[in-house]
Amino acid sequence: MTENKKKIAVLGSTGSIGTQTLDCARTMGFEVALLTASKSIDLLEKQIREFLPGLVAVADVDAANELRLRVSDTKTKVLGGNDGILEAIDNADFDIAVNGIVGMAGMLPTYHCVRRGKTVALANKESLVVAGDIIMKVAEDNGAQILTVDSEHSAVFQCLNGINPTNEDTSPRILGEKLSKIILTASGGAFWGMTESELKNVTASSALKHPNWKMGSKITIDCATMMNKGFEILEAMYLFGVPDEKVDVLVHRESIVHSMIETVDGAILAQLSVPDMRLAIQYALTYPSRGERVIDKLDLAKIRNLTFFEPDYKTFPAPLICRAAKKTGGTATAVLNASNEIAVERFLKDDISYPKIVEFVEKALNDIPLIKTPTLDEIIEVDTKTRLTVQKYI
Repeated sequence: MTENKKKIAVLGSTGSIGTQTLDCARTMGFEVALLTASKSIDLLEKQIREFLPGLVAVADVDAANELRLRVSDTKTKVLGGNDGILEAIDNADFDIAVNGIVGMAGMLPTYHCVRRGKTVALANKESLVVAGDIIMKVAEDNGAQILTVDSEHSAVFQCLNGINPTNEDTSPRILGEKLSKIILTASGGAFWGMTESELKNVTASSALKHPNWKMGSKITIDCATMMNKGFEILEAMYLFGVPDEKVDVLVHRESIVHSMIETVDGAILAQLSVPDMRLAIQYALTYPSRGERVIDKLDLAKIRNLTFFEPDYKTFPAPLICRAAKKTGGTATAVLNASNEIAVERFLKDDISYPKIVEFVEKALNDIPLIKTPTLDEIIEVDTKTRLTVQKYI
């Protein structure tokens, strides 16, 4: 099957990852089989009329009902509610799903995709943070492949494929056996270089001013706390089948080196490009081949300097908290994610200060009882309990 004949599902099509995925689909001629969104039906209607998907699902039931009336002149079927999204995933005819849904809401869509044996181009890192053991097992049992749309993990995957002599379609976990170390790069977000005392008074609006990337508000705040990098450490462990001690982090303010690998013979390989998520999206969609360029060219002579620093874990402890939660295991990472989501949501509303984000995460990890070997239903129950608990902290 040639890559432009693939049928794609875009989960979270009106968000940052979703719209950039459709940019790639537009440029490369992919067929779009399924679109999902939360409630942004003005943009979703435009996407329907351009890409003519057979199925669309909207989490907000009222919005879905309105959209159904708006596009009644098309052949697109519109489903409503979270159950409607899962029903659409279970029934749509697609080859690869790009999951750009933000937060815990993207976990069950990932699960339903891999349960069908579908390839998932995963931008929703919470799927693996919260339920990685279950999702990876279901994917393996059903022959599903999980590729990555995070720029950092895509960089690692591209480097690994660069040392794969057969150039065959190989899973990240198989390629990961050749690794000595993964080196994830981090921009440091909006507040890198600030002191703990300075961070007490920063605002949400200042946190949203990422130096290099244009992303959704939630992930931009996660970059500012470096919680996003902590999540990426856990995601790397699942994607590439490596232990905690094989994943390092370097702060790289320019966001040109997207990540590196150290091979068993001591070589370090890096993937460089301008900071544009479309490269990672396109690579997942066209893998194992490469498509025509959709991003601007990188001019290193203009960049001139590439800098690297050790992380300041005293001021930005979130990655260490994530490592500890993964080591604890069970539902600890579900608590980690849920508490962070609520804290970030309230910070964006100016209800809490920036330091409270990590404070609430640590408090929730101490307060919520651990289930060591949870089922998917128990993970969801713990997620709900954590959110209610954190709301009471405020």
